[in-house]
Amino acid sequence: MLQTTLRALADPIRREILGLLKGGRMSAGEIAEHFQVTAPSISRHLSILKEADLIRDQREGKYIYYELNASVLEEIILWVTDLKGDREDETD
Repeated sequence: MLQTTLRALADPIRREILGLLKGGRMSAGEIAEHFQVTAPSISRHLSILKEADLIRDQREGKYIYYELNASVLEEIILWVTDLKGDREDETD
């Protein structure tokens, strides 16, 4: 799962979508307004983010709203922190 998540985070458009969703849930159309790429392209980016479990979606009528899944982001932060290790014990 980590490999899928990191691959999803590698794309700058997907990182920008996550940044937009930090402000709250948005529809696909609202997200697409922020980019100069096609709606199908945004849809594909959203699918990749959803596959990586970085976002959740919820259908309301004819709209699908997307929001961050912060728990996966927290897991990544913990993994990176663990990978970094405790550097306070090292001396120069």
